[in-house]
Amino acid sequence: MPEVMKVLIAEDDHFLSALLKARMDKEGFEVRQVFDGQEALDMLKEFHPTVIILDLIMPTLSGFEFLEQTSIDPQFNQIPVIILSNLGQDEDIQHAKQLGAKEYFVKARTSIDQVITVVKNLTQVKV
Repeated sequence: MPEVMKVLIAEDDHFLSALLKARMDKEGFEVRQVFDGQEALDMLKEFHPTVIILDLIMPTLSGFEFLEQTSIDPQFNQIPVIILSNLGQDEDIQHAKQLGAKEYFVKARTSIDQVITVVKNLTQVKV
């Protein structure tokens, strides 16, 4: 039986988070939602996601701080992270990628379908 792919959504916009979760559920992913960076770090330990969708501007711990902490932890630094943020400056994109983000999407220029496609590509089992 194929392993269920797990997606952690760390997004403080409850509406966007709910939209993403609904689409991910429909695609057959197991999804958990958190609404700040510290919750995301805590959830990593118990949920062990296949992919993380991460906002950068969040309360308690920013997405950048989350990436800084997970990038130095061998238990978590192999989990692909997709950034979905309102920050669209080149330096923000570069900084996130230097910290290990695999993909970077600016919310205003991205559809949920694009995010789903990337999640599917990152979770495909390599044979």
